[in-house]
Amino acid sequence: MRTHRLGRSTVEVTELGFGGGPLGGLFEPVDDDTAAQALAAAWDSGIRYFDTSPHYGIGHSERRIGELLRSKPRAEFTLSTKVGRLLVPQDPNGRMDEGFAVPATHRRVWDFSRDGILRSVEDSLTRMGVDRIDVLYLHDAEEHFETALRDGYPALAELRSQGVVGAVGAGMYHPGKLTRLVRETDADVVMLSGRYTLLDHTALDELLPACAERGVSVLAASVFNSGLLATDRPAEGARFDYAPAAPELLERVNRIADVCEAYGVTVPQAAMAFPLRHPAVAGIVVGMRSAQEVRRNATAFSARIPARLWSDLRDRLKTWADWQDLSAQAHGTLDQEDR
Repeated sequence: MRTHRLGRSTVEVTELGFGGGPLGGLFEPVDDDTAAQALAAAWDSGIRYFDTSPHYGIGHSERRIGELLRSKPRAEFTLSTKVGRLLVPQDPNGRMDEGFAVPATHRRVWDFSRDGILRSVEDSLTRMGVDRIDVLYLHDAEEHFETALRDGYPALAELRSQGVVGAVGAGMYHPGKLTRLVRETDADVVMLSGRYTLLDHTALDELLPACAERGVSVLAASVFNSGLLATDRPAEGARFDYAPAAPELLERVNRIADVCEAYGVTVPQAAMAFPLRHPAVAGIVVGMRSAQEVRRNATAFSARIPARLWSDLRDRLKTWADWQDLSAQAHGTLDQEDR
């Protein structure tokens, strides 16, 4: 599997990365054996970039990913985690966590201060049982952005200068705030959630041009927009950005599927390939919860996409009100040769 360097750092990631959110019990429970099998399948498929966060299952994802990676040669994988939430132990009293199907053994406390970030890194290293983190992100800082930019980012830059981490940046869904980070700091990478996909081209307005200009790498996450693009045809109850998809979105994806099928391509194959058409995008990060899901996604990722499919999608769908008028930069991206 091909790799790309993140920004001006020496850190490299495989084009397909393993997203650790589902291993924290996102949407539904995942037991340790299932998680271990998913991670083993990812390694066997050639994935060498693993992304996690304390937020994912209040530490469950970090613990499970650490259990796999501790058995692998340290030079052979890239590991990222995130800061911004501290985990404080509490009595679950029979309650389940909000958002993840795990007992509420901890509560999250927002903290983008220097001390909070240093503590978060130490806690993550302990949970994962590894000696270092390769990439560190400010996580979900949309509602705390000024503090994260003023206090949090300098702490990340300090850790990078000390060699504690190799690359730093932020993971958010808000392209505008990520654009500010790119323009006002010397970040290496941003992880963008759900805003450069077959269904959402918002990042083309400012973020991707700013990243290309500043030499900052982009990792595209949520390329399936929470599941709506994860199947050949959208299933009943499919989610878009964590909520049930509206009927017009279901119709939109069915029309995309019509075009894809004419080329012998599936919607997931196109969804995974699309972000990598842009030169600023170093890779995609896909959340996976089972070995079967990993193998299916790895196979889809390796598919060859006919170049004509992209221009056909553009030409046939540009009349839809919901298919954005792509910039000249995007048109060039869509017309590149097969990846």
